[in-house]
This record gives sequence, structure tokens and C-alpha cells, in this order.
Amino acid sequence: MNERPVFLFNSTAERAAVFREAFSRYLPDVVFADDAATVEADDVRYLITWSIPERLDRFRRLEVVYSIGAGVDQFHTAALAPEVAVVRMVEDGIIRMMQEYIALAVLALHRDLPAYVGQQREEVWRALPPRQASERRVGFLGLGILAQAALERLAPFGFPLAGWSRSAHAIEGVTCFHGADQLPDFLARTDVLVCLLPLTEETRRFLNADLFARLPRGAALVHTGRGPQLDGPALLAALDTGHLSAAVLDVTDPEPLPQGHPLWRHPKLVITPHVASVTQSHTAARAVIDNIRRHQAGQPMVGLVDRARGY
Repeated sequence: MNERPVFLFNSTAERAAVFREAFSRYLPDVVFADDAATVEADDVRYLITWSIPERLDRFRRLEVVYSIGAGVDQFHTAALAPEVAVVRMVEDGIIRMMQEYIALAVLALHRDLPAYVGQQREEVWRALPPRQASERRVGFLGLGILAQAALERLAPFGFPLAGWSRSAHAIEGVTCFHGADQLPDFLARTDVLVCLLPLTEETRRFLNADLFARLPRGAALVHTGRGPQLDGPALLAALDTGHLSAAVLDVTDPEPLPQGHPLWRHPKLVITPHVASVTQSHTAARAVIDNIRRHQAGQPMVGLVDRARGY
């Protein structure tokens, strides 16, 4: 048995090279391995992966599983012993990219870009009535780290900002709502709705006909949460009636979105292939190393998941 704990890396070779160099430089007391066959299973204390690998029970002394991505809904945590900690990826690259994407999408909807793209296809030169940012109320479903970073990036534009979450939050410059009782009031004051909820059983098909009906007529949607949270037919119906003016989707169900799917063809939709935020290897490696140091020191890790809640 090795005296040094093993960090087992289960992702691409390109990422492995970056992580290996970072561990060699900044955390040499932990053995880096990207092939389980090269180490003793009982030496593995840390695992980073996108999905839970088969025969996980062979790592009898495993302490922490890190997600290579920002979410953990792809994990089947029932395969993990109760004492194993689960940590989602929180790193500067993911945060910065999500800030960029949400700012891009909100501004595009605010300035009617989907409508102008449609007019361009029809060769129509017509100005649409402009609105000031102070008149366009932006609301976030979910107030985690990524949402708070995006709200911070939007604040200088002057949008009235609000957010809703299951539990209470207090964020400077943001009107915060929480719980099922306050959801209708939050939706009624939201002109651009941004979804950054984690995927749980409670949030599947959360974006449905009833929710859309509670938004003001002409509202718009930015969906960067998870595909199964969206009721696609309900969205198409709301766009067809004009109750929703437009939507930007970075996630769909299924993914990839099949050719011929009706979401592809709707003129009020902008779709991107789950690229809003992608793990950046160099900053991710440092974030994981910092978290291992926290764990070794008995400090709380950044991104630690409440396994009962699923996020």
C-alpha cells in the first residue's frame, strides 16, 4: 500500500496532461493517476469523473468524488457509500463563461435580436419599439454561485434584478424571493427569465405551461440549467401565442437535439449546443487541488453537494 493518497483522474487525455502537471507542481504529496490499473485500489482517496464508473466498490477507502463539470445530476450517487463526499466543479473558467453567455443572451433578448434576425431573413427593414434596461426586469431561477456571478455582471446595465430559490438569500441589489409561495410574485415581475436551477426530481419540467402563463405577456426565456427542466411543447405553444416573445436555449432534452425536432425550426428560438460554460482545465486543476488541501485540513470544500438535495 502506498503511503501517499491517490487522485484518480477519469476524463480525457488532454485534460489529464494539464492536471498531471498541476499536481506535480502544487500537490506532490498526492499521487496522480489516470489509469486505475496502475495503482492499488485501496490507495485511491480521490476520484474526478463525469459519470460514476463501474465497480466503484473496489475503491474501499475512497473519500471524495469530484465532478469534472458544474453539475452532478449525471451521478448515480446510490452507488457511493454514504461517507463519500460529492463535490461539483466550481472554477473561474466556468464562472466567467457563464457570465459571458448569460449577459450575451439577456442583452440579445432585451434588444430584440431574435426578431431582427427573423426580419433579416425576410428582408424587412423595420425598427421595433426600444425599451430601456431600467424597464426590463430580469429574474433568475436559482441563486447559486453561477447565478450570483451572472447577476453581478448584469448589474451595471441597469436591469431591475431579482432571483428565486428554494431557500432564502440576501444579495445586494437583487430582490430575492424563495419558496413555492413566493414563486408567483417573482414570475409576475420578470420580463426576462434566466433558469440556472440544478436538476432534481422537483425541477424536472419546472419550465412548463403553468409557469410560462404566470410571466408577463411578451416575456422571454434564457435556459442554461438542464434540458429535462423544460417542457418543450409548452414552450413552443407559449411562443406561438405570443405570450413569450423569444427564448435562448443552451440545453435541451434530449442532447444532442435530433434533426427534425420542432425546436430547431421555431423562428423565435436561438439554440446553442450546451456551450454556455465549459470546464477550463488549468483553472479546474487548481480548484481541485485547493479543495483537496481544504479536505486534508478538515475545512469545508467549495462546491460540496448536499446528497439529500442533489446539489
